[in-house]
Amino acid sequence: MKKQYQIRVLGQDISVLSDSGDEHVGAVVSYVNDKVREIQKNAKAINILQVAILAALNIADEHFTLKGLKEDICHQMESKSEQLIHLINEIRQ
Repeated sequence: MKKQYQIRVLGQDISVLSDSGDEHVGAVVSYVNDKVREIQKNAKAINILQVAILAALNIADEHFTLKGLKEDICHQMESKSEQLIHLINEIRQ
């Protein structure tokens, strides 16, 4: 069941719904706020919208990088599994 959370990101109070649990929501908010602080520290004198866009782009880049790694690992596991099945079948014969 979804629960309503009051969060604060980029100095803005926002109400969100999530069924992920308090700890998860807190971790996500902390992660986003850390990314925002990192961008604000490294890119001074940009407006809040630019900070939000850069944070979203950085987080999306991390997501796609990790998604690619996950797919590579899954393909490797499938390949190894097929090799093991083939070896087991050879041993049985």
